[in-house]
Amino acid sequence: MAFATVIHLEMNLEGNRKIVCGQTTSDSTDGDIETGLTTIESLVFTHKGNAEEAAAAVINADLPLTTSGVGLGKVAVHCVSGDVFYFMAIGQ
Repeated sequence: MAFATVIHLEMNLEGNRKIVCGQTTSDSTDGDIETGLTTIESLVFTHKGNAEEAAAAVINADLPLTTSGVGLGKVAVHCVSGDVFYFMAIGQ
């Protein structure tokens, strides 16, 4: 099952930059965080839960990441154990 993304905050920063904060809503081992940004300059995320993770989730991309078309605003994430997590992305 792929991630479902819920955006909790989207705010304009300096110039044409935005900050987007949200969370995934399903446990999955692979999926896309859907930020809605065309360029993702920074991405920070953390596991949601009451236990430690045996292996950290990783992004499958180099930042800054420019997105377009079907992949607009998406960052691929790989989790060994399946995670629900919170994220913060900054970009344009």
